Amino acid sequence: MNMEFRRRLPIPKDIKEMFPINEEYKTKKAAKDKEVKDILSGASNKFLLLVGPCSADNEDAVLDYLSRLRKVQDKVKDRICIVPRIYTNKPRTTGMGYKGMLHQPDPNLNEDMLRGIVTIRETYIRAMKETEFFCADEMLYPEQYRYLSDLLSYIAVGARSVENQLHRLTASGLDIPVGMKNPTSGDLSVMMNSIIAAHGCHTFIYRNWEVVSKGNPYAHAILRGHTNKRGQSIPNYHYEDLKTVCNMYLKEEIENPAIIVDVNHANSGKQYLEQIRISKEVIQSMELSDDIKGIVKGLMIESYIEDGSQSVDGNVYGKSITDPCLGFEKTEKLIYDIAERV
Repeated sequence: MNMEFRRRLPIPKDIKEMFPINEEYKTKKAAKDKEVKDILSGASNKFLLLVGPCSADNEDAVLDYLSRLRKVQDKVKDRICIVPRIYTNKPRTTGMGYKGMLHQPDPNLNEDMLRGIVTIRETYIRAMKETEFFCADEMLYPEQYRYLSDLLSYIAVGARSVENQLHRLTASGLDIPVGMKNPTSGDLSVMMNSIIAAHGCHTFIYRNWEVVSKGNPYAHAILRGHTNKRGQSIPNYHYEDLKTVCNMYLKEEIENPAIIVDVNHANSGKQYLEQIRISKEVIQSMELSDDIKGIVKGLMIESYIEDGSQSVDGNVYGKSITDPCLGFEKTEKLIYDIAERV
């Protein structure tokens, strides 16, 4: 094979034994998982906000951000459920560039996957202990989830992965909600097929085992827009787009139909300030249509301490080194505005 087998990595069981969590936090995580599931099923009227950096590049800055977000959550807890994004791996269209904390715990040093596995687990444990948040990550590598399965309350399958069979089948075997993004082509039928697959039961190979999944009734749609052949961003957060997905759900008779709208990426054309306007437009669509209100369960917002983005070697604390993010002050105000309307 044209690759170097550098070293064997510890299995998830070993890493969990090295960095365990106690029964108290297991109970708290189960409660958070249920809260999110209840929102997606309609058993709860709370609104879900998946908020946080495009990629978690600095452990201390991420925990600082979460401590600020915790204060906001406490003020809106009756209406809003916040699940912070701590995205520890970053998909790259060409495979080049910074791939996230899993690959590079320090963005300025060489890749080190073993140190990355340890760092991301320690980061999630710190988030749990210091802020009592149980967070969301993107399942870029299906095998990675087992290292974090006792710490995460939400998983997203990205636009480049949603057509992949292993991602779909792995999602069917998870016991937490999984959001399936529309692909970069924008084909909503691909997204819907991935949801159907994730709801089903399957036999497949996972971590060198033959496994049988039981199906995930909380797999759902994430609308993030797409880019056309000319490189133009084509959004899919408008009233008509939401109605279209409502009708697709009705046709397929899928259990727990739900939509999360990603207000950045191609929906905003990566113009991070547009996230404010788009969030409010989605809320307005919910106010105009009972069907949309019944199916749109939340928003995904890219947010960090400082507005915008910088290069990997930038030195601005709490500023994204990948996609531009909404700064915390603007995010806080947006969350309060959303809480007033949902």
